[in-house]
Amino acid sequence: MARIDEVSVGDRLPESRHETDTVGQFLYNAVLWNAHRIHFDYPYATETEKYPGLVVAGPLMGDWLSQCVLEWLADDGRLLRFEYSNRRAAFVGDILLSRGEVQDVDRAARTVTLALEIVNESGDQLTPGSAVVQFQD
Repeated sequence: MARIDEVSVGDRLPESRHETDTVGQFLYNAVLWNAHRIHFDYPYATETEKYPGLVVAGPLMGDWLSQCVLEWLADDGRLLRFEYSNRRAAFVGDILLSRGEVQDVDRAARTVTLALEIVNESGDQLTPGSAVVQFQD
């Protein structure tokens, strides 16, 4: 049986827990050449920009969402479309969860549409997203 035959609307992707620290945040932003001080300069972020702490890089949350999809998909297919939007900030030390749910299954096209999100410990949605994957024949 092909794996797509086992997928149903409402199925949940495995949830992943994420927490970044100051060093990880700095290194991630260095790789991206992202020099915005809200990600690594605590006095600037809190005193000048008035954030409660260092801001987690938005692309990192997008990476966590794509990892959620790709780990669930494994080697059974490919990612066709992926999008996300950072709506609320997360801060170094926050515990965040990436998760997803199957929204649609098109067995003829062998595609699955997923709703994705990152939420904080309080359950507030920070980053909604979506993806379409296609399973192999």
